[in-house]
Amino acid sequence: MNAQTTELAGVPGLAEHFNFAAHLLSLNTGRAAKAAFVDETGSTSYGELDQRVRQLAAALRAQGVKREERVLLLMHDCRDWPVAFLGAMYAGVVPVAVNTLLTADDYAYMLEHSRAQAVLCSGALLPAVTAAMVKSDHEVQKVVVSRPIAPLHPSEVEFEAFLAPHAPLGKPAATGPDAPGFWLYSSGSTGRPKGTVHSHGNPYWTAELYGKGVLKLREDDVCFSAAKLFFAYGLGNALSFPLSVGATVLLMGERPTPDATFKRWLGGIGGVQPTVFYGAPTGFAGMLAHPALPARSDVKLRLVSSAGEALPAELGQRFKAHFGVDIVDGIGSTEMLHIFLSNTPEKVAYGTTGWPVPGYTIELRGDEGQPVPDGEPGDLYIQGPSAAMMYWGNRQKTQETFQGGWTKSGDKYVRNADGSYTYGGRSDDMLKVSGIYVSPFEVEATLVQHPAVLEAAVIGVEDAEGLTKTKAFVVLKPGQQTDEAALKAFVKDHLAPYKYPRQIEFVEDLPKTATGKIQRFKLRDQERAKGPAA
Repeated sequence: MNAQTTELAGVPGLAEHFNFAAHLLSLNTGRAAKAAFVDETGSTSYGELDQRVRQLAAALRAQGVKREERVLLLMHDCRDWPVAFLGAMYAGVVPVAVNTLLTADDYAYMLEHSRAQAVLCSGALLPAVTAAMVKSDHEVQKVVVSRPIAPLHPSEVEFEAFLAPHAPLGKPAATGPDAPGFWLYSSGSTGRPKGTVHSHGNPYWTAELYGKGVLKLREDDVCFSAAKLFFAYGLGNALSFPLSVGATVLLMGERPTPDATFKRWLGGIGGVQPTVFYGAPTGFAGMLAHPALPARSDVKLRLVSSAGEALPAELGQRFKAHFGVDIVDGIGSTEMLHIFLSNTPEKVAYGTTGWPVPGYTIELRGDEGQPVPDGEPGDLYIQGPSAAMMYWGNRQKTQETFQGGWTKSGDKYVRNADGSYTYGGRSDDMLKVSGIYVSPFEVEATLVQHPAVLEAAVIGVEDAEGLTKTKAFVVLKPGQQTDEAALKAFVKDHLAPYKYPRQIEFVEDLPKTATGKIQRFKLRDQERAKGPAA
């Protein structure tokens, strides 16, 4: 048996009437003076957050936005973001949090698909919203602009002016734990992005089971997430989890470059230094290679988390050697909202994604749906209380992903003898070379152990006989050099010989999603356009 089940021991259930925003506010009524959110413009206390959330709810109601109608939330991470998100939920309105790095065409599709009645956006993103509204047949009644950078049109209103006329809404919408709470769009790496519908109860479960149960966040923590709030991982890191324990959150609107990250680690924003940092493997690789990497004594990190892609063991080991803190690697998904399989602060096995998070059941299945034995790759299925309700307006994809209480993740994994799980790659990325599965991630993780390599991506390419061979795309560290023969020999020394890449191409960078995941399909498309390899 490879299925692993854990219980919801000690976690209280949810009442028939449950509103997640009201739940978070009620947990923090005794912390009115404490800073809840800090960004480059100042801080918002828990007391101010309570008032502003309920004012936003009242403003949406006054605007005529009704229960379960949607509002598009397109905003850089700032103190207005949680007010907008929680204010909508408090009113029973459904915020649709979207990626800030997309195009006007993407936003036009999302406006039509969600039938958003209002848009809450950052001033810097207003041109994209305006262009999207021109392109779409939309239902938007009002555009609310946070921190405008240019004069507003009469149809637009500044965020503070939208809130100001309204007394805080005294009573939250009488939603239940299974009522629609918010949407997150999938990355859309193939076809249109899917509107993933989550309930009011889902973020409660992720906070209880992972934020409190695994990470053991504390009231005295300062949390900082490189992953943005529109991302399921970032939403837990910088909103659901810290507000569930009364911690303080440090927000960053700009891109999480090493320089911007280090500035916050060192207390350069608001004078607070994070004790908890949430990142992704690409970011950790860039930071460790950066000449301004802070010394261990200059930071206050006690807990570091990684998700988005599997963490190469070498990265975790180097980070631990420098900072004295392990990186706790886990895997989650938009569909499951947050992490369901993870290492823990007390138990880290680098090179694996750890063990099932208590409250989730994990199963690996073969190509015909049968359970696979330990040591063999299988498709990852998850069962747990934070699974999404559906993909909006897409029954076919809903039925393919959400199967009788199970969620198919689209990842390949191997279960080890100790019950931990090792990542094999996305199911669509797995390669069969000479009839044997090869994990692109395993080859990539080996390549990045070479001292000259910063990043690597591995795909399958067809040779002139139609056989699949591995090809690696490699980004070198600044100032470092190596050649194809040396890297091939390095992989052969560390892995079974058939796994080494037959071709290696050195590139300046790799195609990635806005959340830092490598887009191997773009590399495959590029190679197919060239024709069969010699």
